Amino acid sequence: MILPGGPIRVLMATKPVDFRKGMDGLAALVKEELKTDPFSGVIYVFRARRSNRVKLIFWDGTGTVMVSKRLGEGRFRWPRIEDGLMRLTPAQFGALIEGLDWTRVHGRRIQAPQEVQ
Repeated sequence: MILPGGPIRVLMATKPVDFRKGMDGLAALVKEELKTDPFSGVIYVFRARRSNRVKLIFWDGTGTVMVSKRLGEGRFRWPRIEDGLMRLTPAQFGALIEGLDWTRVHGRRIQAPQEVQ
């Protein structure tokens, strides 16, 4: 899959969108309804009413990229439908795109080092 290099930030719209929208329509939705910048390098994830489809848009530094995926079998796991955005870790995003249950993926907790006195 074509994705930006380096560290990524992923925001998922929790409400289904009209999948007839192309990259310009989704970028306008990001700007007007979600109140964020579609050209910031963040990967925006959108779901269709059918839970087996996903679209991504992001700015790669030279242009807007849109990726669409439809699972052959099964369904993507989605959060409850409501307005707003949800942040995903890169690991959760990877699991989502593979059609796995991303809610079971957790970041590793690292304890801050203790100060020596």
